Amino acid sequence: MRTLEELDAREKRVLVRVDYNVPLEGGEVADDTRIRASLPTIEHLLHQNATVVLMSHLGRPKGEDPAYRLRPVAFRLEELLRQPVTYVPFPPGSDRTYQVVQGLGPGVVALLENVRFEPGETKNDPELARRYARLGEAFVLDAFGSAHREHASVVGVARLLPSYAGRLMEREVRALARLLSGYRRPYRVVLGGAKVSDKIGVIQSLLEHADGILVGGAMAFTFLKAEGGEVGDSLVEDDKLGLAREVLARARELGKPLLLPTDVMAAEAIREGAVPRVVPADAVPAGLKGLDIGPETQRRFAEALAGSKTVFWNGPMGVFEVPPFDQGTLAVARAVAGLADAYTVVGGGDSVAAVKRLGLEEAFSHVSTGGGASLEFLEKGTLPGIEALGGWP
Repeated sequence: MRTLEELDAREKRVLVRVDYNVPLEGGEVADDTRIRASLPTIEHLLHQNATVVLMSHLGRPKGEDPAYRLRPVAFRLEELLRQPVTYVPFPPGSDRTYQVVQGLGPGVVALLENVRFEPGETKNDPELARRYARLGEAFVLDAFGSAHREHASVVGVARLLPSYAGRLMEREVRALARLLSGYRRPYRVVLGGAKVSDKIGVIQSLLEHADGILVGGAMAFTFLKAEGGEVGDSLVEDDKLGLAREVLARARELGKPLLLPTDVMAAEAIREGAVPRVVPADAVPAGLKGLDIGPETQRRFAEALAGSKTVFWNGPMGVFEVPPFDQGTLAVARAVAGLADAYTVVGGGDSVAAVKRLGLEEAFSHVSTGGGASLEFLEKGTLPGIEALGGWP
């Protein structure tokens, strides 16, 4: 995988795919973490007096939706860089965008409009990729959170220009690669979230590496039901029960513990301020939904993590966005952050949000900007974006 160290960007026009898929509130950026993460790459290129042309997606718009324009992102980027940013409001593959970019001088930063306004973007349309390629003399992929997508702005253009990994991309891949080789034991994995189907591949892969996997979130109920448990009205993927049994059997075959909740916080509905009941995880009464891991499970998970030297965590333990069903996720965040001399990686929106809420970012070895990308990398050992840059050993 070629990196910025191999790119002579002096006074060249460099097209950079960043990940500015950030939350907006009231027309302003509500969380600029991903914008900040791109600064080392931009500043490196500016130091070489390059013309920096940035492209990103924002949300999943259906056509040119004004709610998904990148103008607010350009304003925030200006503030962080402390220099003007040229916002180009036309479709990024259009002739009008090409004309604007052609007129930019060295040392200028430009942000193109949302690439998902282009109908061929997610289809990796070859003609659109060619239109992107004419915007630069070199291409830098720094959008790790999108590197698992075979889109025109990720892999299509990378195959048409001399292409390199940006600082963020390189850092993410190196950090996650340590979870596949060279890790220290005991190595434990914590997985949560709603669906087994989203994480079955990474569970199967990491069973071969980790010394144990802890499963929380709604996905745990598919495993509990597969073992004969009663889960009430909790979310279950009935079509994945057979697959869950296979995973549990494989864990037993390998002698690897796959820990499931023993108690959960249950309520009739997801409602802020609800007063939940603590019930056994495998005996949730009818009419109740399990919405978070319970206090006993929080203790058991913390005890299971104690002494770990490597930990990967992805996914909330409950309905994190609705208190009081955020307590299990916060408890896991504290447990992982408290590990001494451990290599700890967290990824996924709600997991990272819990870490940030507690102010524990510095306590983790690596906080990933890409939940889905990190899972796919750990499952397959590579990503389409990495392959487009020459692959990862």
